[in-house]
Amino acid sequence: MKLCVVNCPRFIIRIVVAAALTVACLESGIAQAQELTAHEPSAAENDSATEASKQAANPLASVWLMQFQQNSTWIGMPAKGGNRVQSNLQFQPLMSVKLTDDWSLVIRPVLQLFNSTPFQEQAGQSNRVTAFGDTAVAFALSPGHRLVGNWLLAAGPTFIFPTATDSRIGQNKWQVGPAAAIGYTGKDFVTYVFPQQWFSVGGNGRRTRQMSLIYAFVHAFPNGWTIGTNPNMLVDWEASSGNKLTFPVGLQVGKLRKLGPLPVKFDVQAQYYAVRPQFNSPKWNLQFQITPILPALIKRKVF
Repeated sequence: MKLCVVNCPRFIIRIVVAAALTVACLESGIAQAQELTAHEPSAAENDSATEASKQAANPLASVWLMQFQQNSTWIGMPAKGGNRVQSNLQFQPLMSVKLTDDWSLVIRPVLQLFNSTPFQEQAGQSNRVTAFGDTAVAFALSPGHRLVGNWLLAAGPTFIFPTATDSRIGQNKWQVGPAAAIGYTGKDFVTYVFPQQWFSVGGNGRRTRQMSLIYAFVHAFPNGWTIGTNPNMLVDWEASSGNKLTFPVGLQVGKLRKLGPLPVKFDVQAQYYAVRPQFNSPKWNLQFQITPILPALIKRKVF
């Protein structure tokens, strides 16, 4: 435990500095690529950049968000096993389908494309397993602006399917439960909470009863930069007392750029897990997101 207190913050500072340099280099490279056509942004372009940044942060966006998220998480191992890094690449698109003039169906799958997780064998040796993870899919019915104004409201079912290719990564349980979103969009910000609760209904794994809650605030600047927070709190209701809650706090910085005609949002977030279980729990996280923003590919109303 002392090792984490002394070394982890320094290591994370180095990682955050490296991430900031990566974003700066990316910004510089894109700017150079567009140098021949560069011009002073107009007020309309600034408004467009702000709106696109808000859409990229909106869990009920009317556009389609094709988001890739890479997580590097420092895990505290049991029995003085030190810290190991878990690497997790997710594809989590957000797709909105217009049902009527006033109602939309929002679909949000989360596919774990790559999951490299450390674990400790019974003999005490550290090892690592790499495989595909379980798949989560949430459906939410959302009223439009004419009904709720700038409020973000949605509710529907959420599912977890046991698609993991290794039992040490997945939970081997079919799970279902409710999901909801509530938030608000201002002139230059988006804030919301997005809880999902799952109950196991089948499968050979141990019984599960768990919740995920994303809480977010993102401020968008006219030049395409954003700053905010977007952590994911986890609750394992089946865990022992004192080991149920995993609560991170984080700082996220992002930049919206156009790659040709396509708006793309780049984000980096550093998180510290202020509350966590005693063993095999995350301590620090460094998260990268790349989010291409597409117009809705299904344009016609269903009804």
